[in-house]
Amino acid sequence: MSRHVVVGYTATKTGRDAVAFAARLARATGAVLDVSIVLPSADRSVITPPADGYSRVLKEQAQQWIAEAIDRIPDDVVAHAQIRAAESFAAGLVQIADELDAACIVVGAADGATRGRHRLGSTTTELLHSSDVPVALVPRGARKVAPETGITRLTVAVGTRPGADALLEVTARFAQSAHVPVRLLSLLPVDLPATADTATIRVASSTETDHVLAVAKAELPAEVSADVVVAAGESIEDAVSHLDWQDGEVVLVGSSRLAQPRRLFLGSTAAKMLKEITVPVIVVPRATRTEETTK
Repeated sequence: MSRHVVVGYTATKTGRDAVAFAARLARATGAVLDVSIVLPSADRSVITPPADGYSRVLKEQAQQWIAEAIDRIPDDVVAHAQIRAAESFAAGLVQIADELDAACIVVGAADGATRGRHRLGSTTTELLHSSDVPVALVPRGARKVAPETGITRLTVAVGTRPGADALLEVTARFAQSAHVPVRLLSLLPVDLPATADTATIRVASSTETDHVLAVAKAELPAEVSADVVVAAGESIEDAVSHLDWQDGEVVLVGSSRLAQPRRLFLGSTAAKMLKEITVPVIVVPRATRTEETTK
Protein backbone atom coordinates (compact mmCIF):
# COMPACT_ATOMS: atom_id res chain seq x y z
CA MET A 1 0.00 0.00 0.00
CA SER A 2 1.21 3.53 -0.77
CA ARG A 3 2.88 5.43 2.03
CA HIS A 4 0.54 8.43 1.93
CA VAL A 5 -3.08 8.98 2.94
CA VAL A 6 -4.54 12.36 1.96
CA VAL A 7 -7.41 13.69 4.05
CA GLY A 8 -9.46 16.71 3.06
CA TYR A 9 -9.86 18.87 6.16
CA THR A 10 -12.31 21.56 7.13
CA ALA A 11 -12.52 23.03 10.64
CA THR A 12 -15.84 21.30 11.33
CA LYS A 13 -17.06 18.16 13.07
CA THR A 14 -17.13 16.26 9.78
CA GLY A 15 -13.59 17.44 9.09
CA ARG A 16 -12.53 16.00 12.45
CA ASP A 17 -14.37 12.78 11.57
CA ALA A 18 -12.31 12.48 8.39
CA VAL A 19 -9.00 13.14 10.15
CA ALA A 20 -9.80 10.69 12.96
CA PHE A 21 -10.47 7.85 10.53
CA ALA A 22 -7.56 8.81 8.29
CA ALA A 23 -5.25 8.67 11.32
CA ARG A 24 -6.45 5.15 12.16
CA LEU A 25 -5.95 4.13 8.53
CA ALA A 26 -2.46 5.64 8.35
CA ARG A 27 -1.41 4.02 11.62
CA ALA A 28 -2.72 0.60 10.56
CA THR A 29 -0.92 0.69 7.20
CA GLY A 30 2.23 2.56 8.23
CA ALA A 31 1.39 5.49 5.95
CA VAL A 32 2.12 9.19 6.28
CA LEU A 33 -1.02 11.24 6.87
CA ASP A 34 -1.30 14.42 4.78
CA VAL A 35 -3.86 16.77 6.32
CA SER A 36 -4.96 18.97 3.43
CA ILE A 37 -6.83 22.24 3.08
CA VAL A 38 -7.69 23.58 -0.36
CA LEU A 39 -8.04 27.33 -0.72
CA PRO A 40 -9.79 29.15 -3.57
CA SER A 41 -7.49 29.97 -6.47
CA ALA A 42 -7.20 33.58 -7.61
CA ASP A 43 -9.63 33.08 -10.49
CA ARG A 44 -12.06 30.81 -8.64
CA SER A 45 -14.37 33.45 -7.20
CA VAL A 46 -15.28 36.95 -8.31
CA ILE A 47 -15.96 37.97 -4.72
CA THR A 48 -12.44 37.17 -3.52
CA PRO A 49 -10.66 40.45 -2.73
CA PRO A 50 -7.61 40.94 -4.96
CA ALA A 51 -5.40 42.22 -2.17
CA ASP A 52 -2.35 40.07 -1.43
CA GLY A 53 -2.98 40.57 2.28
CA TYR A 54 -6.24 38.65 2.06
CA SER A 55 -4.54 35.57 0.59
CA ARG A 56 -1.86 35.74 3.25
CA VAL A 57 -4.41 35.90 6.08
CA LEU A 58 -6.38 33.03 4.54
CA LYS A 59 -3.27 30.86 4.33
CA GLU A 60 -2.30 31.68 7.90
CA GLN A 61 -5.78 30.68 9.08
CA ALA A 62 -5.52 27.40 7.15
CA GLN A 63 -2.14 26.70 8.75
CA GLN A 64 -3.65 27.28 12.19
CA TRP A 65 -6.56 24.94 11.46
CA ILE A 66 -4.24 22.20 10.22
CA ALA A 67 -1.97 22.61 13.25
CA GLU A 68 -4.98 22.16 15.54
CA ALA A 69 -6.04 19.06 13.59
CA ILE A 70 -2.55 17.54 13.76
CA ASP A 71 -2.46 18.16 17.52
CA ARG A 72 -5.36 15.69 17.87
CA ILE A 73 -3.58 12.97 15.90
CA PRO A 74 -1.80 10.24 17.93
CA ASP A 75 1.93 10.87 18.31
CA ASP A 76 2.88 7.63 16.53
CA VAL A 77 1.25 8.80 13.27
CA VAL A 78 3.47 10.92 11.03
CA ALA A 79 1.37 13.84 9.78
CA HIS A 80 2.20 16.56 7.26
CA ALA A 81 0.32 19.74 6.39
CA GLN A 82 -0.71 20.38 2.81
CA ILE A 83 -2.24 23.69 1.68
CA ARG A 84 -3.20 24.12 -1.94
CA ALA A 85 -5.03 26.69 -4.04
CA ALA A 86 -7.26 25.12 -6.69
CA GLU A 87 -10.42 25.65 -8.69
CA SER A 88 -12.33 23.40 -6.30
CA PHE A 89 -11.76 21.50 -3.07
CA ALA A 90 -12.01 18.19 -4.92
CA ALA A 91 -9.58 19.26 -7.66
CA GLY A 92 -7.02 20.32 -5.06
CA LEU A 93 -7.26 17.00 -3.21
CA VAL A 94 -6.80 15.04 -6.44
CA GLN A 95 -3.72 17.12 -7.30
CA ILE A 96 -2.17 16.48 -3.89
CA ALA A 97 -2.97 12.77 -4.05
CA ASP A 98 -1.47 12.43 -7.54
CA GLU A 99 1.73 14.25 -6.56
CA LEU A 100 2.20 12.03 -3.51
CA ASP A 101 1.09 8.83 -5.27
CA ALA A 102 -1.34 8.48 -2.36
CA ALA A 103 -3.22 5.31 -1.49
CA CYS A 104 -6.48 7.15 -1.07
CA ILE A 105 -8.28 10.41 -0.38
CA VAL A 106 -10.37 10.61 2.79
CA VAL A 107 -13.37 12.93 3.15
CA GLY A 108 -16.08 13.36 5.76
CA ALA A 109 -19.83 13.36 5.32
CA ALA A 110 -21.65 16.44 4.09
CA ASP A 111 -23.47 18.76 6.47
CA GLY A 112 -26.79 17.36 7.60
CA ALA A 113 -25.66 13.75 8.00
CA THR A 114 -26.92 12.00 11.12
CA ARG A 115 -24.49 10.17 13.39
CA GLY A 116 -23.27 6.92 11.92
CA ARG A 117 -24.56 7.76 8.44
CA HIS A 118 -23.10 8.84 5.14
CA ARG A 119 -24.16 11.90 3.17
CA LEU A 120 -22.65 12.94 -0.14
CA GLY A 121 -22.03 16.64 -0.66
CA SER A 122 -20.81 18.55 -3.71
CA THR A 123 -17.11 17.93 -2.95
CA THR A 124 -17.59 14.18 -2.51
CA THR A 125 -19.74 13.95 -5.61
CA GLU A 126 -17.08 15.74 -7.64
CA LEU A 127 -14.40 13.42 -6.24
CA LEU A 128 -16.46 10.38 -7.18
CA HIS A 129 -16.53 11.61 -10.77
CA SER A 130 -12.92 12.78 -11.07
CA SER A 131 -10.55 10.97 -8.73
CA ASP A 132 -8.09 8.42 -10.09
CA VAL A 133 -7.28 7.09 -6.62
CA PRO A 134 -9.62 5.38 -4.13
CA VAL A 135 -11.84 7.72 -2.10
CA ALA A 136 -12.74 6.90 1.51
CA LEU A 137 -16.14 8.17 2.61
CA VAL A 138 -16.37 8.67 6.37
CA PRO A 139 -19.71 8.64 8.22
CA ARG A 140 -20.69 11.30 10.71
CA GLY A 141 -19.37 10.63 14.22
CA ALA A 142 -16.25 8.66 13.22
CA ARG A 143 -14.19 10.87 15.52
CA LYS A 144 -15.93 9.13 18.45
CA VAL A 145 -14.23 5.81 17.63
CA ALA A 146 -11.24 5.28 19.92
CA PRO A 147 -7.91 5.66 18.05
CA GLU A 148 -6.68 2.34 19.44
CA THR A 149 -9.56 0.58 17.66
CA GLY A 150 -7.50 0.71 14.50
CA ILE A 151 -8.69 -1.23 11.46
CA THR A 152 -10.06 -4.67 12.32
CA ARG A 153 -11.63 -6.09 9.16
CA LEU A 154 -12.23 -5.35 5.49
CA THR A 155 -15.60 -6.14 3.96
CA VAL A 156 -15.41 -6.25 0.17
CA ALA A 157 -18.57 -6.09 -1.92
CA VAL A 158 -18.08 -8.52 -4.80
CA GLY A 159 -20.51 -8.31 -7.71
CA THR A 160 -21.34 -10.86 -10.37
CA ARG A 161 -20.15 -8.66 -13.25
CA PRO A 162 -16.55 -8.65 -14.52
CA GLY A 163 -14.15 -5.95 -13.34
CA ALA A 164 -13.32 -6.91 -9.76
CA ASP A 165 -9.56 -7.24 -10.41
CA ALA A 166 -8.70 -3.70 -9.29
CA LEU A 167 -10.92 -4.01 -6.22
CA LEU A 168 -9.31 -7.27 -5.14
CA GLU A 169 -5.82 -5.90 -5.82
CA VAL A 170 -6.43 -2.90 -3.53
CA THR A 171 -8.05 -5.20 -0.96
CA ALA A 172 -5.03 -7.50 -0.92
CA ARG A 173 -2.55 -4.63 -0.49
CA PHE A 174 -4.67 -3.08 2.26
CA ALA A 175 -5.18 -6.38 4.12
CA GLN A 176 -1.48 -7.24 3.97
CA SER A 177 -0.27 -3.83 5.14
CA ALA A 178 -2.88 -3.56 7.91
CA HIS A 179 -2.68 -7.27 8.85
CA VAL A 180 -6.46 -7.68 8.91
CA PRO A 181 -8.86 -10.35 7.63
CA VAL A 182 -11.19 -9.94 4.68
CA ARG A 183 -14.91 -10.61 4.48
CA LEU A 184 -16.05 -11.14 0.88
CA LEU A 185 -19.64 -10.03 0.59
CA SER A 186 -22.21 -10.67 -2.11
CA LEU A 187 -25.76 -9.40 -1.98
CA LEU A 188 -28.69 -11.57 -2.95
CA PRO A 189 -31.65 -9.19 -2.97
CA VAL A 190 -34.98 -9.79 -4.62
CA ASP A 191 -36.18 -6.37 -5.69
CA LEU A 192 -38.57 -7.47 -8.42
CA PRO A 193 -42.28 -7.26 -9.33
CA ALA A 194 -44.65 -9.44 -7.31
CA THR A 195 -45.34 -11.56 -10.42
CA ALA A 196 -41.69 -12.69 -10.68
CA ASP A 197 -40.75 -16.22 -9.63
CA THR A 198 -38.49 -15.05 -6.84
CA ALA A 199 -37.82 -18.55 -5.49
CA THR A 200 -36.30 -19.67 -8.80
CA ILE A 201 -34.36 -16.43 -9.09
CA ARG A 202 -32.93 -16.89 -5.58
CA VAL A 203 -31.68 -20.40 -6.40
CA ALA A 204 -30.08 -19.31 -9.68
CA SER A 205 -28.55 -16.20 -8.12
CA SER A 206 -27.26 -18.15 -5.14
CA THR A 207 -25.42 -20.61 -7.40
CA GLU A 208 -23.78 -17.82 -9.38
CA THR A 209 -22.92 -15.90 -6.21
CA ASP A 210 -21.22 -18.92 -4.64
CA HIS A 211 -19.07 -19.31 -7.74
CA VAL A 212 -18.12 -15.61 -7.85
CA LEU A 213 -17.17 -15.58 -4.16
CA ALA A 214 -15.10 -18.75 -4.54
CA VAL A 215 -13.18 -17.25 -7.48
CA ALA A 216 -12.63 -13.98 -5.60
CA LYS A 217 -11.32 -15.80 -2.54
CA ALA A 218 -8.93 -17.80 -4.69
CA GLU A 219 -7.52 -14.61 -6.23
CA LEU A 220 -6.47 -13.19 -2.86
CA PRO A 221 -2.95 -14.01 -1.61
CA ALA A 222 -2.77 -17.17 0.48
CA GLU A 223 -1.59 -15.22 3.53
CA VAL A 224 -4.77 -13.11 3.56
CA SER A 225 -7.45 -14.65 5.76
CA ALA A 226 -10.79 -14.45 3.93
CA ASP A 227 -14.32 -15.52 4.73
CA VAL A 228 -17.37 -15.30 2.50
CA VAL A 229 -20.87 -14.16 3.32
CA VAL A 230 -24.05 -13.76 1.29
CA ALA A 231 -26.54 -11.16 2.49
CA ALA A 232 -30.11 -11.86 1.41
CA GLY A 233 -33.05 -9.50 1.53
CA GLU A 234 -36.00 -8.06 -0.32
CA SER A 235 -33.83 -5.17 -1.53
CA ILE A 236 -30.21 -4.03 -1.46
CA GLU A 237 -30.93 -1.84 1.55
CA ASP A 238 -32.71 -4.68 3.37
CA ALA A 239 -29.87 -7.12 2.72
CA VAL A 240 -27.20 -4.70 3.95
CA SER A 241 -29.20 -3.69 7.03
CA HIS A 242 -28.87 -7.22 8.45
CA LEU A 243 -25.07 -7.26 8.36
CA ASP A 244 -22.96 -6.72 11.46
CA TRP A 245 -20.28 -4.02 11.49
CA GLN A 246 -17.25 -3.81 13.75
CA ASP A 247 -16.10 -0.41 15.03
CA GLY A 248 -12.85 -0.89 13.11
CA GLU A 249 -14.49 -2.15 9.92
CA VAL A 250 -13.87 -0.68 6.47
CA VAL A 251 -15.99 -1.50 3.42
CA LEU A 252 -14.52 -1.53 -0.09
CA VAL A 253 -16.67 -1.23 -3.20
CA GLY A 254 -15.74 -0.98 -6.85
CA SER A 255 -16.72 1.78 -9.26
CA SER A 256 -19.68 1.34 -11.53
CA ARG A 257 -18.99 -0.32 -14.88
CA LEU A 258 -20.04 3.04 -16.37
CA ALA A 259 -16.94 4.72 -14.96
CA GLN A 260 -14.03 5.56 -17.22
CA PRO A 261 -10.85 3.57 -16.55
CA ARG A 262 -9.00 4.87 -13.49
CA ARG A 263 -11.96 7.06 -12.58
CA LEU A 264 -14.65 6.67 -9.95
CA PHE A 265 -18.38 6.51 -10.43
CA LEU A 266 -20.68 5.36 -7.66
CA GLY A 267 -23.08 2.82 -9.13
CA SER A 268 -26.69 2.33 -8.07
CA THR A 269 -25.95 -0.75 -5.94
CA ALA A 270 -23.14 0.99 -4.03
CA ALA A 271 -25.32 4.08 -3.56
CA LYS A 272 -28.07 1.93 -2.05
CA MET A 273 -25.57 0.16 0.20
CA LEU A 274 -24.26 3.50 1.42
CA LYS A 275 -27.65 4.29 2.94
CA GLU A 276 -27.29 1.40 5.40
CA ILE A 277 -23.54 1.14 6.03
CA THR A 278 -22.42 2.76 9.28
CA VAL A 279 -18.63 2.45 8.80
CA PRO A 280 -16.17 4.07 6.36
CA VAL A 281 -16.50 3.05 2.70
CA ILE A 282 -13.63 3.13 0.21
CA VAL A 283 -14.62 3.42 -3.46
CA VAL A 284 -12.00 1.93 -5.78
CA PRO A 285 -11.47 2.99 -9.43
CA ARG A 286 -12.02 0.42 -12.18
CA ALA A 287 -8.29 0.13 -12.84
CA THR A 288 -5.25 0.88 -10.71
CA ARG A 289 -1.92 2.42 -11.67
CA THR A 290 -0.32 -1.01 -11.32
CA GLU A 291 -2.74 -2.58 -13.75
CA GLU A 292 -2.26 0.12 -16.36
CA THR A 293 1.55 0.01 -16.22
CA THR A 294 1.55 -3.75 -16.75
CA LYS A 295 -0.68 -3.67 -19.83
